Amino acid sequence: MNISLAQAEKIIAVAKEKATAIDTKMNIAVVDAGANLVAFVRMDGAWLGSLDISIKKAKTARYFDMNTGVIGSLSQPGGALYNIEHSNGGLITFPGGVPIKNAAGEIIGAIGVSGSSVENDHTVAEAGALAI
Repeated sequence: MNISLAQAEKIIAVAKEKATAIDTKMNIAVVDAGANLVAFVRMDGAWLGSLDISIKKAKTARYFDMNTGVIGSLSQPGGALYNIEHSNGGLITFPGGVPIKNAAGEIIGAIGVSGSSVENDHTVAEAGALAI
């Protein structure tokens, strides 16, 4: 299974709504099951430096099929995944990346959000991931 463009656009719309509701500006990326970028939006005024981070969060969430914050906790010194962020051309291992599942529970892509605190990034990403 793979995410469609229509689904990706809906996910971005819901994520943008959530970002607006919490008064923050975000970069939002959606990747498909192969971790290929399907859709991206940079809200007016969102940090330019967060553009790449949002895409890498989405890819990281899909590469490992888990929230990026979970990977971050496992990649601390002494952790089972210590230094994993240096693999795959660079990963992002703090919150804001969430796998996207279809109704059957199959992972069909992932969303990555960056532009605020990691708590806000995760909140917006989670809202987007739950949109379909």
